[in-house]
Amino acid sequence: MKLLMHTCCAPCSVYCIDTLRKEQIEPTLYWYNPNIHPYTEYKQRRDCLKEYSTQISIDTIFEEDYGLQEFCKHVIENLKNRCRSYCYQVRLEQTAKYAKEHGYDTFTTTLLVSPYQNHEVIKQIGETLAKTYGIDFLYRDFRVGFKEGQAKAREIGLYMQKYCGCIFSEEDRYEKQIQKDKEKLRKNRE
Repeated sequence: MKLLMHTCCAPCSVYCIDTLRKEQIEPTLYWYNPNIHPYTEYKQRRDCLKEYSTQISIDTIFEEDYGLQEFCKHVIENLKNRCRSYCYQVRLEQTAKYAKEHGYDTFTTTLLVSPYQNHEVIKQIGETLAKTYGIDFLYRDFRVGFKEGQAKAREIGLYMQKYCGCIFSEEDRYEKQIQKDKEKLRKNRE
């Protein structure tokens, strides 16, 4: 199996890579994440993956496409469904397309390790793209190893991001605090 694995970040790749290697599958990592913002976050995640892939001697391809304007153009009308309507689709499609054009027979994604992602939607998109591009989509529920992978990532000193990637997920991270601050302000005005 010649596998191209879309990789959102180094910490999420840890368990996926370890598991696949135990099965004698050597993936090639593929960085394509135009949904990660701001640029400082994009760069920090990309550079961490570069360092980690060198440390563990794994082939990695980096598609440079910081795409804030393109991202905003596609998600602004439907922010609540941005993952489903844009983020998953654009990254998996680019991975499938690259895989097909460069002789891979299978693709997958590290998004499948996160309990915070919508697995059914990712799986459906992957399977649809596999048919479209005439290659296989490797679906694995890597979530069983999420905590193990995150612990190993911390242990080896990988950069651990605090939010999914897009600027709107950064806002979501603070949603409760924003509401508390608004309530506090309202009470102070009374």
